[in-house]
Amino acid sequence: MSRSVKRGPPSTIVIKLGTSSIVHEETHQPLLSILSAVVETVISLRSHGHKVVLVSSGAIGVGLRTMDIPQRPKSLSKKQALAAIGQGRLIALWDNLFGQFDQRTAQVLLTRGDISDRTRYLNAVNTLNELLSMGVVPIVNENDTISVSEIKFGDNDTLSAITSSMIHADYLFLLTDVDGLYTSNPRKDPSAKKLDVVISVAAIRAQVSTSTLGSSLGTGGMETKLIAAEIATGAGVTTAIASSKQPSVVVDIIDYYAALKSTSVPTSGAASPTAPQNLNQVNLDEVAASLSWPRPPHTVFKPALIPMRDLKAWTSHTLYPAGSVIIDSGAHSVLSRRESGGRLLPAGVLGVRGSFASGQAVRILVHRPTEGVPVESKEVAQIPYSNVAATTPCTPVLEPGASVTASVTSLVPLSRSGSSASLSDDMISDSQTITDDEIPLIEKTDECEIWDCVEVGRGLANYNSAQISRVRGLNSARIAQLLGYADTEYVVENITIRVSA
Repeated sequence: MSRSVKRGPPSTIVIKLGTSSIVHEETHQPLLSILSAVVETVISLRSHGHKVVLVSSGAIGVGLRTMDIPQRPKSLSKKQALAAIGQGRLIALWDNLFGQFDQRTAQVLLTRGDISDRTRYLNAVNTLNELLSMGVVPIVNENDTISVSEIKFGDNDTLSAITSSMIHADYLFLLTDVDGLYTSNPRKDPSAKKLDVVISVAAIRAQVSTSTLGSSLGTGGMETKLIAAEIATGAGVTTAIASSKQPSVVVDIIDYYAALKSTSVPTSGAASPTAPQNLNQVNLDEVAASLSWPRPPHTVFKPALIPMRDLKAWTSHTLYPAGSVIIDSGAHSVLSRRESGGRLLPAGVLGVRGSFASGQAVRILVHRPTEGVPVESKEVAQIPYSNVAATTPCTPVLEPGASVTASVTSLVPLSRSGSSASLSDDMISDSQTITDDEIPLIEKTDECEIWDCVEVGRGLANYNSAQISRVRGLNSARIAQLLGYADTEYVVENITIRVSA
């Protein structure tokens, strides 16, 4: 964009470059023209005060060239060996190119297993932030040499989205071989139309074809970019798909949106006194019409107005679920409200699947009842979840505080008179020991294993699978009586519910 630009405040930017943009698909030679252009773009962004993280694929592709192997192998061990061979040469190539501008770089190799532990996750966040504060460009890649399917991010698109969430980036750029998101493959369908702005990834899925599988060297396609956009925008990161053949478009896009944000557009006859800080607060079509600048070619995904909390983002996107907790529709309805705090009481639990320990991530499933068969066939939940959620917390060890008022306990007004008396009738004295024979509500069956369920979110288990199975459908007051202790009245916390469009 060759014009005088009033640049916005410094931003944190993540740029993802795929294998097909780094090495030639057939000869596996490094595409030095594209790599050099990316380096020049990063240097330009740094000169404007921005902090930049580069997420680079290509280790296996470079390894193929080094070992003169014609095509990507199918064997996991061979791919890992090639990644080990190629990663060193790849980072040396980047370091050499950046070195021409005296720009320091750092190699950061991650796996999902590395950041599934909260302490190690925070260490990775601190390291990335420290590198950025030192003026270094971190070059991030998945550690393919030791990754297995259970701990892989799946694709560097996902890795770049998680990285942008970790460092609270302002922008994520997914550079690919097309200049945006199209309704179908533009190479095969001449009627394919590019989408300029996407507000909801869930809503747009039905309008676009994501059947492209990427290059023979890569692992993803447009579908993985939609997944990445969903993760990043949920964390409040403005995400864009643009062409890797012209990396300088990244600078143009940032300048373009800085101009949009700084342009006051009257909403009721008077200009807005304050420029909006979030792109979601800008009417892009209206403001763009008032500018004389051409729109750089790209597709932008607008960020969520209320970004996901860091802990919830970590739970949802970096942890591999160890099992599942099945909830009823009432619990799902309550958890879908932001005011719920993402906390699940045992009354809303219908069953569990798999074995998991306290503190592990679990899937949250909603049971879809079979037509003609009542959900509560086992008498698991005799009291509606909304009523239980509305009662006063009564776990003996729970100290009252702000966290209680922010939980589901404050969502629904008391729905029955004399709830304290009713609750005391339902409770058994703390001093009395309850045996399994006295709990007719819980039947030792595996019926829940064959239920038709759909995943609606993820969270962190406060109790193990056996303990949650014992207290499912019961009032939280009985946790201590059944288990012998009660660290909390909630069986799962930090739940992120995916709300359908």
